[in-house]
Amino acid sequence: MKKYFRRFRLFFLSLPLVLMALLTWSFKDDYFEISKNLDIFATLFREVNLYYVDEVPPGALMKTGIDAMLESLDPYTNYIPEEDIEDARFMTTGQYGGIGALIRTKDDFVVIAEPYENSPAAKADLRAGDVIMEIEGRSTEGKSTNDVVKFLKGTPNTPVKIKIKRDGVDDLIEKEIIREEIKVDNVPYFGMINDNIGYIKLTGFTRDAGREVKDALTSLKENPELKGVVLDLRGNPGGLLREAINIVNVFVEKGLDIVSTKGKVKEWDKTYKTLNAPVDTNIPLAVLINRSSASASEIVSGSIQDLDRGVIIGQRSFGKGLVQTSRPLSYNTQLKITTSKYYIPSGRCIQAKDYSHRNEDGSVGTVPDSLIKEFTTSKGRKVFDGGGVIPDISLEPREFAPVARSIVSNNLIFDYATLYRRNHEQIAEAKSFKVNDDLFADFSNYLSNKEYSYKTESEELLEKWQEVATKENYFSAAQDEFNNLKAKIDHDKKADIDKAKNQLSELLVDEIASRYYYKRGRIEASFEFDPEIKRAIAVLNDQAFYNDILSGKYVEEVIKKGK
Repeated sequence: MKKYFRRFRLFFLSLPLVLMALLTWSFKDDYFEISKNLDIFATLFREVNLYYVDEVPPGALMKTGIDAMLESLDPYTNYIPEEDIEDARFMTTGQYGGIGALIRTKDDFVVIAEPYENSPAAKADLRAGDVIMEIEGRSTEGKSTNDVVKFLKGTPNTPVKIKIKRDGVDDLIEKEIIREEIKVDNVPYFGMINDNIGYIKLTGFTRDAGREVKDALTSLKENPELKGVVLDLRGNPGGLLREAINIVNVFVEKGLDIVSTKGKVKEWDKTYKTLNAPVDTNIPLAVLINRSSASASEIVSGSIQDLDRGVIIGQRSFGKGLVQTSRPLSYNTQLKITTSKYYIPSGRCIQAKDYSHRNEDGSVGTVPDSLIKEFTTSKGRKVFDGGGVIPDISLEPREFAPVARSIVSNNLIFDYATLYRRNHEQIAEAKSFKVNDDLFADFSNYLSNKEYSYKTESEELLEKWQEVATKENYFSAAQDEFNNLKAKIDHDKKADIDKAKNQLSELLVDEIASRYYYKRGRIEASFEFDPEIKRAIAVLNDQAFYNDILSGKYVEEVIKKGK
């Protein structure tokens, strides 16, 4: 009991200092409320720790309270304890010490999902599908990916010993891997899709993202046949705001306003301009976005749209128009706090959810249509705030058949690719690798004794009808007809696999290509079937149509023709 009184004595001795700091910071009228509630919280925390029936870890209890408090604000304001500082630093720098591989759980163990090309893991011939059984003599059974990551990470140039189980090999394989400084590139791939269209894949906005995009475009421009560039921001959740401006700067003139930030602390409001000479302000540009393109991705795509510098293709973006700032706290902890909203060149903020006005049940609604405002691009095209970046050319997101989704979720594509890699030492280049009839027949045969279940859309609708009919007391009268119809539409797995052949072939190409050519292989293999990339190529190859989009003529024609 004495240790608790000592602990709380220190806490209450420090409380006046906290209050004094708050009072020094400002002189607002709400400081009585602040000091009163801090006092309530401190006394409550003391009583729980002293008298709760079971032992309460003070640190864990405090973190739970902090997390719940911050969650009531927005999902982006977070407390970062000391043990997570290194992970937070990785989100900014993209660097860490380790072996360089993505991992995932499978059953009771963790498996290699994909080594990074030229990483220590790749140099040690770790392969996707390898099961990590031991690290430094300790079993990994039942360990989470976070646990395993902590074991694998470490100071560069230090060794880590692991034992793996590889499909088709009876004995465990022991590896000693020398950790290196791993830098996860923001641009994992750039190259030519075909003879005249270049491609840049941007997956992050950590430090040097702008330089990586600049170097990629500079390299692509060495090809005299280059006529257009695709910048792919799909699935990119964002990152550093400054890097977003640097990336826009690659394509637009120096000195342009790109982002303005506005928040409670007016002294922190700022307008960010492009500071450098561009690489190319004229080459036709198509930017790909989807629902997972957020934050800095929306600054880039929204600014390119507002400045009429390129055509945006895909699906409406996520809608995150909030800026976070890291603030240091005591004991080497941090607070990542939302401090402002950002506004792109047209003056719009693309924030979709209104966290300041929650519904009665605590849920967060989107900005209502009545409050969405119209803005104009530099050439007078209409754009809107309050809901992400709306593409100039909108494409429906791809929907995979239920059988394909089930096969993927049960890791059967992944496991088959592991088997394929074991039996085939090499394949054609990723761009030209195809799933022929023999390969697909082999895959179909592989599935014949595997367990996976799914419901077709017809089956789901029939089950829904049964539920409603039962509730309304109609089902018993129609049960015979229901059973006959159910028997007719019960799915045939083999037939469904054949119907989904094209989708399954794409998934197989993607996974198998990655086993030989890493992430580069996935990206190059997708050129053949990716609908957004195909649409971008068509737009970039039609200069007149491209110009019509940027001048607003395309939109007028669509409205006039009712398309």
